Amino acid sequence: MLYREAGQFKTSYGADQAIFPIRQDQIAIALMAALAVLAVPALASEYFLETIFVPFLVFAMAALGLNILTGYCGQLSLGTGGFMACGAFFSYKLTVAFPELHIVLVFLLAGFGTAGVGVLFGLPSLRIKGFYLAVATLAAQFFLVWMFNKFDWWTNYSSSGVISAPPRELFPGIFITGTQADPVTKYLFLLGFVALLALVAKNLVRSRIGRTWMAIRDMDIAAEIIGIRPLWAKLSAFAVSSFYIGISGALWAFVYTGSVEALAFEINRSFQVLFMIIIGGLGSILGSFLGAAFIVLLPILLNNGMLAVDPTISTALVSHIEFMIFGALIIFFLIVEPHGLARLWQIAKEKLRLWPFPY
Repeated sequence: MLYREAGQFKTSYGADQAIFPIRQDQIAIALMAALAVLAVPALASEYFLETIFVPFLVFAMAALGLNILTGYCGQLSLGTGGFMACGAFFSYKLTVAFPELHIVLVFLLAGFGTAGVGVLFGLPSLRIKGFYLAVATLAAQFFLVWMFNKFDWWTNYSSSGVISAPPRELFPGIFITGTQADPVTKYLFLLGFVALLALVAKNLVRSRIGRTWMAIRDMDIAAEIIGIRPLWAKLSAFAVSSFYIGISGALWAFVYTGSVEALAFEINRSFQVLFMIIIGGLGSILGSFLGAAFIVLLPILLNNGMLAVDPTISTALVSHIEFMIFGALIIFFLIVEPHGLARLWQIAKEKLRLWPFPY
């Protein structure tokens, strides 16, 4: 025949609803996976691994958790830092009390413990929403950080209040926590762990429970009328969100910084993760990664750029400029593209679907 179809059309619902339905998308993901697994460990220096890739993956996990709650279920939360602190301190107490537990199991149990805390503080969402729910979760943020600072039991009665994460092995002789851990090993562990949980989150939001979250987000009264239980939908969103955020807190303390302290999870941390999902894209798994990458890279690029222009500039001024840029970007994205960076990739995929004749 002298013609062919313009675009990629699927012949079944399963093929059309695949995670990566576009051929170019599949190729791009395969290339990115190859670069992440092969090129980055071989080419990246220890500085880049420790200051860019490791914190990016930890923040991506936290952004995933908050995006499930805020982006998919529509429940605004400012308690992310407090839930990260729960994961960090729960994992520390578990490793001290049960040193024989595998470190991955410790992270998962810390996530489940944080999920229980999230359900407890998610109960007000059954009566309030919007700004008032944000205030309620803000109270949870302050209470949790105060609790970890107030009671010395959480730090094993350390006089400084700062404790080092004990070294733990992923496999015999391969450490992922402590001073013996190699940056490449930490990066590869985080890459696999975060990718696996991101895949679980992607399938979860595409399942029945994910559709109930989105129905509650779009119009909770209509969702209740058609038979969706707001109690189950909202509390399950708080539980799953807190599970992911708790694991990110454990990864922050054990794999990234190597120390467990409540001051690392104050209100600024909650706003930082909120900025990630706003810039990356609300209601998007990809947006969580894009926002985390943007927030991690921007301060580094800003510091290096301003120091290159003026080596005598103060770090305080750079920090203030950083906050100003964050605020301006949030206003820009809310006005120009409310769905964030992920929406730009979605538009590109729609054009690729009709290639070579995109509209």
